[in-house]
Amino acid sequence: MIKNSIIARLSGLAILISMTACNNSQNIFLQEWDTPYGTAPFSQISIKDYMPAFKAGIEEEKANIQAILDNPEAPTFENTILAMDQGSPILDKVVGVFFNLSESDSTPEMQAIEEEVIPMLSEVENEVYMNEALFARVKAVYDASDALTREQQMLTKKVYQSFERNGVGLEGEAKESFAQINTRLASLSQKFGQNLLAANNAFKEATGITVSEYYDFMSSCEDRAKREEVFKAYSSRCNGGEFDNNGIVLEILKLRAQKAELLGYPNFAAFQLSDKMAQTPETVDNFLQPIMDACMRKAAVQKADMAKLAGHAIEPWDWGFYAEKLRIQRYALDENQTKPYFQADSVLKGVFTAAERIYGISIEEAPEVEVYNPDAKAYKLTDAGGSLIGIFYKDYYVRPTKRGGAWMNNFREAETGVRPIIVNVCNFPAPGTDPTDAQPSLLTIDNVTTAFHEFGHALHGFFTKVNYRSISGTAVARDFVEMFSQFNENFAFVPEILADYANDYRTGEPIPAELVAKIASARKFNQCFEAGETCAASILDMKWHELSSEQLDAFGGADDIRAFEEKVCKEMGLVDEIIPRYRTSYFNHIFNSGYSAGYYSYLWSEVLAVDAWEKFEEDGIFNKATADAFRKTFLEKGGSEEPMTLYLSFRGAFPDPSALMRARGLE
Repeated sequence: MIKNSIIARLSGLAILISMTACNNSQNIFLQEWDTPYGTAPFSQISIKDYMPAFKAGIEEEKANIQAILDNPEAPTFENTILAMDQGSPILDKVVGVFFNLSESDSTPEMQAIEEEVIPMLSEVENEVYMNEALFARVKAVYDASDALTREQQMLTKKVYQSFERNGVGLEGEAKESFAQINTRLASLSQKFGQNLLAANNAFKEATGITVSEYYDFMSSCEDRAKREEVFKAYSSRCNGGEFDNNGIVLEILKLRAQKAELLGYPNFAAFQLSDKMAQTPETVDNFLQPIMDACMRKAAVQKADMAKLAGHAIEPWDWGFYAEKLRIQRYALDENQTKPYFQADSVLKGVFTAAERIYGISIEEAPEVEVYNPDAKAYKLTDAGGSLIGIFYKDYYVRPTKRGGAWMNNFREAETGVRPIIVNVCNFPAPGTDPTDAQPSLLTIDNVTTAFHEFGHALHGFFTKVNYRSISGTAVARDFVEMFSQFNENFAFVPEILADYANDYRTGEPIPAELVAKIASARKFNQCFEAGETCAASILDMKWHELSSEQLDAFGGADDIRAFEEKVCKEMGLVDEIIPRYRTSYFNHIFNSGYSAGYYSYLWSEVLAVDAWEKFEEDGIFNKATADAFRKTFLEKGGSEEPMTLYLSFRGAFPDPSALMRARGLE
């Protein structure tokens, strides 16, 4: 998942700041960082530094905007658009550090700062994007953008649309209401995330496993009663009790609908999709339902096979367990066989090896770069000629201060003369700490896929050659960005790549060819469940955001939320034994991570990724010309061109939707 932290949620607030003088010389964020590659000096950062730095940055932004407005010259790209895009050594630094750490290494003190600072940042965003005089300057550049370079046109268009989508055209009470909605939504999203982190920790205390271990546990636990207990605890997180998110969810949905309606859209989904590849909710709905139908046809057959194997009816807490039994029976593949070959450090080596072989780059550990947690490590990426590509942090292991899931994020965005600093955060099992019997971190096949997925995002960020941060790297349409992470997953199980990294941690023996063949054969198994739960979550996301504010006003609380979710699942055809990958109360992607009316993008982007991978298979996986074309056409371009224009340039044809069905064995 591409996170982009608060930058994504605040629509690029941090890019609107210029340097001014600051008073507090002791605050590390108000100083130049004399560190390797300009990386953060984490040990020098005090919790007391954050709020003064945020406040100083906000004042700088206001001064910067005023300077643009006071410029007597006619609006140009340089004195208006570029002036807005150039970052601040204060807010850029504090946003990059604080919101990355609040996701991966949070503390109660940081959560308290979040509660205070997010409304402040949201209010400043409102002031910027609702400033009619500033918009007039932006519009003047936009109206005359034919004379600009294509990259400048795309940045100007993005800035122009940001004003339109943030209510600059509203007047009076409507404008005031829009601003209040934005501020309230920012606070609600932050509270949703804090509740989920607390609920995830409570889940571990109650069950003895972490949220990230859930699927592995459900496929391996012999105790059916224990599986039922864990399933019910997992699927009811934040749905009642101390960390209940239902009230927050309902308020978020209502405010989003009101926001969209103020801008003239019938619902929030229509608003969200208007600047995406899909364009309309109807397009997404028509894309998702055939996938769901195909998954459920396969699910009915697999359910019957599992019931026969089990000797009883299959319940939701049985699916993973008997799917694994069936996989072992059909493919003689047991993940206990594969895990010894997928030790976390070895998998990271594989992730790096694939990038080095495909793109001709070098990756080496950078011990001179300070990290924010002992679990993290830093690496330096260089191109064939030795030039710096960027700095990479790896933070793989689960801990109580880290929210669930996996994501890529930037500590520093790329722009002219500045290379990015990027992190991949995962929640893989932590290695044992007993020195006499230290168990390494052994990964499931899904974990391995995740590691390659997140580094695909990182490569998209690293390879960018765009000059302006707001359209560099992963700053592309949400339903395009996942293409590159999903594309990179394919390298995980290429035999030549496996041979470089998949060795038994106990003996050093390479993974046997017959086990590689079993993995390849079994990868399409249980896709009715894996694609089905993802598709179900995507449809649930869409149906929530296709409701109008009037329809949402009829919801009274948690019971109505649960009833709506049940109704949507029934109408989409989801079998009772499968639930959406994320239920409403813990659907962090759509309530706290920028994927609202956008979770479908994983499947949408997968079509692009699979279709592109078929090109690699046609030409040869290690074909240098194909890899160079992929890098230059996609990974270097960021958001400097329309997504489909880039795709047609690489593939020579529109993507084939049936490619997803073929790849997952759902034909």
